Amino acid sequence: MNEIEQRPLYRGWPLYEPPRQFELGSILSSSPDDVADFAVRQALGHKRSGWWECDLSNSSLTWTSGVYEIFGLPIGASVTRREALSVYEDESRAAMERLRSHAIRHNLGFVIDSLLKPADGTPDRWMRLIGAPVCEDGRAVRIHGLKLWL
Repeated sequence: MNEIEQRPLYRGWPLYEPPRQFELGSILSSSPDDVADFAVRQALGHKRSGWWECDLSNSSLTWTSGVYEIFGLPIGASVTRREALSVYEDESRAAMERLRSHAIRHNLGFVIDSLLKPADGTPDRWMRLIGAPVCEDGRAVRIHGLKLWL
C-alpha cells in the first residue's frame, strides 16, 4: 500500500448541511466588496494556508499569497489551472480531480490531502484541500476553499 492510500484522503458533505459545515458552500464570501473577508483571506497567507477560487466558466484561478507559497510559486504570478495541476504528485492529482468533479456534479463540499512537488524545487509536501462549489440557481459556477500546508 502506498503512502497516499494510507492517509484518510476523502471526506465530503452535501451543501444543504450548513449548520454542520458552512453556509451553502461559502467558506468565505467571494464578493470582492467584502472587506472583512478580504482581510481574512490575506491573513491566511501568514499561516501557511490560503484561500483559492476557480471560475468554472474559464478555469481562471484566484489565490492568496499562502497558496503561492504552498505551491512553490512566486506570489502574484499568473498561474493557469494546468500549471497548478502539474505541481500535484500523479496519484494525488488523479484522486483530487475525481473528487473535485464529483463535488461539482453533485454540489458537495470536500476535503482531500494531496502530495505536492513544489515548483521551486523545495521538498515534497502534503497539503489539505478544502473546497465547495459556489452555486447559482442550483448550478455550480465557481469552486473555492482553503489550502493548508500540513
